[in-house]
Amino acid sequence: MKYHWELTEEEFGPFYPFIRNRNVTDIDYNGRNLWIADLKKGRYRVDVPVTEEFMEQFTHRVANRVNKPFNKTNNVLEAETDALRISIVHESAAVSGRSVCIRKSLPKVRHTVESMLDSGYCSIEILSLLINCVRAKMNFAFCGEPGVGKTECAKFFSRFIPANQRAITIEDNLEMHFHEINPENDCVELQVSKDLSYTDAIKLCLRQNPKWIILSEARSTEVQYLLEQWSTGVYGFTTLHLDDLRNLPDRIMNMIGRSRDADRLENYIYEFISVGVLIRQHENERGLLERYIDQMCFYDRFEGKNDIYMLLDDGKLVSRLIPGDILKRLMRAGISEPFQCLETCPYEPLDMGFLKNMADAP
Repeated sequence: MKYHWELTEEEFGPFYPFIRNRNVTDIDYNGRNLWIADLKKGRYRVDVPVTEEFMEQFTHRVANRVNKPFNKTNNVLEAETDALRISIVHESAAVSGRSVCIRKSLPKVRHTVESMLDSGYCSIEILSLLINCVRAKMNFAFCGEPGVGKTECAKFFSRFIPANQRAITIEDNLEMHFHEINPENDCVELQVSKDLSYTDAIKLCLRQNPKWIILSEARSTEVQYLLEQWSTGVYGFTTLHLDDLRNLPDRIMNMIGRSRDADRLENYIYEFISVGVLIRQHENERGLLERYIDQMCFYDRFEGKNDIYMLLDDGKLVSRLIPGDILKRLMRAGISEPFQCLETCPYEPLDMGFLKNMADAP
């Protein structure tokens, strides 16, 4: 459950300047030192005093907000605001000292078409192709290491889901903010809990008339149920921790575990996951972090054979070959030029105009 309260300096003390900084994504205190994760600077330690008195006050405020005890017996405290996810571990469990992790999850999209192209996040061809794949109702797996911006990438592409196609999001921590960033869309936001597991939430979806199911992160056996729901003609997004798109089928099979239906489930992966996107980050010559799409591929099952078509690898376009099945889906959506996109996004007309100008440039 999300709680609304004012993000003031009085309540957040030494954490407040970093909460206000739009480039900061995580604020971590380990009982001794304060560490900051910044979109541009990476992760670094700051010499900001965090007193024991402040920690007691801060923890007490959070506990009061969520109406939960916090002591040696109840040694984990968690809370969510509209923009923050807070996790606190008591010193009886965190023997190095009381630990606080604050993850910022803002109800906005960091990416725009213009910023993606200007920053080198991806080329105009790949961006256009991915937008067209959303328009053609394909299933996406956004992959990468923790903290590279998989959810942010998914949030951006969610803006190209038509408003009248109901989307259901399934999350434990509410980071997609689908309704806030797509205010005109028909959507239902489900939050898993001890009373509603990921698997139960996925099964529940089909009784809510979805056109899209967006699973915030595929972690375990629930991915099997997600694939089965996608097999019914529902479309969707998910994210996975992965370092190479060619390893995705094996990664999912390992998540599902041993199964008498292993062959069938492997075929499901190639048939019902259409698009793979791998995001990486690197430090540029100025010491600032840059994120970019490193790999992009299609998964395809045709005439009993499973294939991976790599179009982007090491950040470079290595092929323009699109499998026949994928081409048919693009054509059915009225897309005859997959690497060009002149469609207007209703919430980003200027940026899409920028995309059109780039496409028309010599």
